[in-house]
Amino acid sequence: MELTLNDRKDGDWTVLEVGGEVDVYTAPKLRERLVELVGDGQYRIIVDMTKVEFLDSTGLGVLVGGLKRIRSHEGSLALVCNAERILKIFRITGLTKVFPIYDTLDEALQDAT
Repeated sequence: MELTLNDRKDGDWTVLEVGGEVDVYTAPKLRERLVELVGDGQYRIIVDMTKVEFLDSTGLGVLVGGLKRIRSHEGSLALVCNAERILKIFRITGLTKVFPIYDTLDEALQDAT
């Protein structure tokens, strides 16, 4: 399964839609896109993971790295995820305390403004 990445502006936020599998093979593509967005001055990013089918520790590392990079610019990174199998990974690793995680993009955009 490939990784798909699409981003767009929504008000002050950049929404990065991620689809497919985020694993040791595809995570570098996600890392590269997050670095590009931050490099372009996008410091308020919502990663929409509703189309992610698989996430491993490499993918988690990329998200944590992206969060650190964004926070160094006083920015914010929020996640949209409603798949129980993916949410379980965030719970087990304690990352639910690190990332704001929303069920829908609308909730994230509403809360984030």
